[in-house]
Formats: sequence, C-alpha cells, structure tokens
Amino acid sequence: MTKIINPGLVKTSRRNVLRGTVLAGAAAVVGAGAMAASRAPRLTKANTTSANLYKAASQQLSETTAKPADLSGYTRVRQELVAPPFAPAHEQVATGGPKIIEITMKTTERLMVVDEDTGASIWALTYNGSVPGPLIICHEGDMVELTLRNPTDSMMEHNIDFHASTGALGGGGLTHVYPGEETILRWKATKPGCFTYHCAPGGAMIPYHVTHGMNGAVMVLPRDGLRDGNGNPLNYDSIAYIGEQDYYLPMDENGDFRSYEAAGDDYADSLNAMRTLTPTHSVFNGAVGALTGERALRAKVGETVLMIHNQANRDSRPHLIGGHGNFVWESSFTDAPMTGMETWFVRGGSAVAAMYTFEQPGVYAYVNHNLIEGAMLGATAHFVVEGDWDNGLMEQVVAPHAFAT
Repeated sequence: MTKIINPGLVKTSRRNVLRGTVLAGAAAVVGAGAMAASRAPRLTKANTTSANLYKAASQQLSETTAKPADLSGYTRVRQELVAPPFAPAHEQVATGGPKIIEITMKTTERLMVVDEDTGASIWALTYNGSVPGPLIICHEGDMVELTLRNPTDSMMEHNIDFHASTGALGGGGLTHVYPGEETILRWKATKPGCFTYHCAPGGAMIPYHVTHGMNGAVMVLPRDGLRDGNGNPLNYDSIAYIGEQDYYLPMDENGDFRSYEAAGDDYADSLNAMRTLTPTHSVFNGAVGALTGERALRAKVGETVLMIHNQANRDSRPHLIGGHGNFVWESSFTDAPMTGMETWFVRGGSAVAAMYTFEQPGVYAYVNHNLIEGAMLGATAHFVVEGDWDNGLMEQVVAPHAFAT
C-alpha cells in the first residue's frame, strides 16, 4: 500500500515534507490509485509563500543561539485532557509558584457523522478524536509542555498553532509531525484570556484542516482568578466548552452529500466547496444536535457556568435564550468584563468566555444568533436547568385561550 504525501507534485524527501517545503499542497491518501492527477492539489503562489514561511520558522530552531530556558522554580504537573464539553480538573486561583503543565495530544483522523438526518459525514481531522479539540487550562506565567503525536496510520502531516503563545507561528513552525512521529513543544502563557489553537500545515491545507475540525481552545487564567471590573473575585461552578465548527461538505449533482473512503480523498472537492464561503453546516461540538436532547448541558438554579466559545474560522454571535452574559470577556482577562450582555461577539480565530448564574429552571437554548446558522445549519445547544420557578422573574398570568370576536 502506497502512502502519497504530495500527490501530483515533485518527488520529495520525508524530511522535506515534515519541514513544510511542499506541505502546503499535500493531501495524504492511501491506495494504488489514491488521487487522480486531475484532482491533485497544486502549489499556487499563495501556497508556496505559506510553505516557505513555515520552513523559515522551523529553521530558526537550528540557527538560534538562545540559551536554554530557565525552568528553576517551576513545578511539573500533569493535566489529563478530557473530551468537550467538559473541562480538565484545574484551580481557579493558582496556588504555589508557576507550573510546567504537561499534556499529550494525538492527531486522529476519523469518520464522523455530521447530521444523522441526512447522513452527512466528514473525515474529521482532530486532536484527541474530538471536535473541537480538548480544552487546555493554565494560569498566566505557567508553561504548557505539549507532546504531540501523529499515529502511523494517519494520512496527513499535522502541527499546532497556539494563538496564546509567542513565536514560530504560534508553535506551528516547530511542531510539524509526519505519521509515526511525535514532538514536544513548550511555551509560556504570558497573556491571560481564552485563545484558539488549530492545525496550520501551510497554504490551502490551513483552512482545509481547520474546517475539518482541527481546532480547540486554551484558557489562561489570571493567577488570582477571574475578577469583575471592580476587582471583586468571580467564581464558577462548572465550565461548558462549546466549539463552533463550520463544515463545507461536498455535494454531488443531485444535491446529496458525497462520501469518501479515507481522510484526504475529499481534498479537491472540499476546496471547491470552501471557496463558496458558504458552510453547509455550522454546528456545536462537531455535529448537529451534539449538545441537545440527551446530550444537553446540565445545571441547577443558582449555579454559575463559565461558557467558553471557540470559533477558529468565522465570526459568531452567541446568545443564551432566556439568560444573559452576566460577565463577558471578548478579549483579555486583564480587561474589565462587559456586563449584562444579551449577545456577544466571537471573532473568527478566537475564543470568548461568558459567565452566567442561572435563575430559572427549564430549557435554555444557546445559539449562534445568526439565526440562519442557529436554526437551519445546526449551531444550537441546550442547557437543561433544574430548580424552583420564580414567578417574580416571570409568570404566565393567563394561559393561551380563544378570545371572543
């Protein structure tokens, strides 16, 4: 079985592929006739520029004369990442000195059903098998030490760009891993807030990987925890981690969604669909209904939930129907939070935190308030809240009934 890394392109060495010289046009596929020449991705001028950019970023590692980082005073701890919408165990207020937080992520390419009603599916490119990738939590001043592994059965090369980090394209220039390889990257969390991370191999493969699910969020807490505009501490009972994912699934001439045998087989078709800038689906946590029904988020009256919303590619406008954003951080945690927000803004390529204390029981819909995306494309989640109803906040004075004409 032949593994083709840069179909339709010039022959290249394994190390060249790893370091990004031609990876911008790479689509990894399997099989003797894996991808016909007519469908092979080509290195456009933009792709070539991007590939060279990543190559230059990776070369800095070998050319630098920098001294080793001073890790004295740091304590090593292991953070066990969990699948969304949940968050890893963490301290809201840091205790002790700065820490080196060790995490491991595996790039997993898996067939996912996007919409059970239509059968729409995608070969999702993921970190640890989920869309979005797991939430990472640290405090300002901590180090995040990531071991990134790409399994031998992967079709593609992967890397990771942390928007929270500084240098080397967010680490993207230093983390290219070919199938069967692993790398370790350590970066310092110098800016508190919520940030996106995503795969960014270069060129058209950047949006291809991002729109196939390969993104997630990091929350960098202030060492003394979250605070309001007056400096008063703010605490939460739980985190609801919501990743909004736009998909561009290719269709056939009959309007049916296409299916593919392996990751990467859809490369050319997906690029054509992506060029429309019109998603076929805009969903929370990977699929239509992933956070509704039996999989709805749960809370109780009086509980405070920190909603972390990540969108790596497009702008979004989250709204909690029946509730509010008591405190919303659209940017850094060093800035005073906005208060009493009805709808807040997530800029494409960013993550936002919003805090709300539930006051009434019932079902709350958390939606992208571009209601076309929320109601028709799938960007809806539900909170099911238990507790006693407060008529002082809302009361049905008269039930619906026919009136005399």
